[in-house]
Order: sequence, then C-alpha cells, then structure tokens
Amino acid sequence: MFNICLFIIGFILATIGLFFITLYLNLLIVGYSFFEFVYFIIRSIYCDLFFIGIILIILSLGRNKQNGLLL
Repeated sequence: MFNICLFIIGFILATIGLFFITLYLNLLIVGYSFFEFVYFIIRSIYCDLFFIGIILIILSLGRNKQNGLLL
C-alpha cells in the first residue's frame, strides 16, 4: 500500500513539473536562447518537482524483500 501511495505522489509531482517545464517553452519564442532557457528551468522549483517525482516513482517500483518466502 505504501508503494502505491508513493507511486501516485511521485506521478503527480512529475506531471506538475513536466507541465510547467512545457509551459515555459514559450520563453524560446520570446527571444531567450536555448542555454538561457535551460538555465531558467534548472533554477525553477518545478524542475525540482519533476526530478523528485521521478525519484519517488523509481523508489516505489523497487522491490521490498522483507520476507524471503515471497514467490
């Protein structure tokens, strides 16, 4: 049950982060160069949300081997 909740929270955070990163693609149209865009995205909190979400998803998919008799 814990892994399912961790997966859902990670998925929500990754979705929010990716949504805002995609939304900020409009900065390229305004006149930012690609490197300025990447620098802006790395500094924003939404980039952190995306990576935290991905890490939580990876952690939730890991297998817990607490009981050696599991088949």
